[in-house]
Amino acid sequence: MARQRVPEGPAPEPAVQKLRVRYAKRGRLRFSSTRDFQRALERALRRADVPMAFSAGFHPHPKISYANAAPTGTASEAEYFEISVTERVDPESVRVALDQALPDGLDVLEVVEAAPGALADRLQGSDWVLDFRGVRPEELRRAVQELLALEKAEVTRVFKTGPKTFDVRSAVVSLDVEPSPRPDCAILRVVVRHTTPAVRPDDVLTALRAATELAPPTPPLVTRLAQGPLHPATAGVADPLAADKDGDGA
Repeated sequence: MARQRVPEGPAPEPAVQKLRVRYAKRGRLRFSSTRDFQRALERALRRADVPMAFSAGFHPHPKISYANAAPTGTASEAEYFEISVTERVDPESVRVALDQALPDGLDVLEVVEAAPGALADRLQGSDWVLDFRGVRPEELRRAVQELLALEKAEVTRVFKTGPKTFDVRSAVVSLDVEPSPRPDCAILRVVVRHTTPAVRPDDVLTALRAATELAPPTPPLVTRLAQGPLHPATAGVADPLAADKDGDGA
């Protein structure tokens, strides 16, 4: 029987603290992919001298977990990741140092020490805003009313495993047209429940086009404003880090 190889070198230092980080993707950096951000983040962590914890094995990697990243091409004010560190640190100091080390447009907004409980369990829904150029508000409002009147609105998207058809309507918690400062523009606010597969803003737009023949002359500018616990009674999305700030992890 072949002997199992033992990794050379000392065992990695144990993690003593976990941090949860909220960051934004703005401007041109909305076109950065999740992999682009991961590379930029690991460089920034080294420049900021954050005492990262590493996995064991032949190919150690930083103990970082990413949660429900926004699609490439969309801006966001509510992206999250977690990192484990080998020394206790001041979260606000890490926020400042990491924000300075990342490029403009990848902006660190908040760092908190993680309380018990899984962050992923709190990310139940997302609040998006879609800014349509060249679409009149009344035109968009009619399209929204028609979509909301449907019991089901199926769309098909291609995944790595092939095309998959799923229902968009059941994931929509709220869909509202908001006032725009420009008469030739319309603003759509949509709250969606996180499902499998995840319903994205472009899926909602595809459903609108299919159900109502809405045809915007250009793609809308899409921004995620928030993601977190869903409150169906108010169709709102709460702060997923609130439990960490309270220190109860609930």
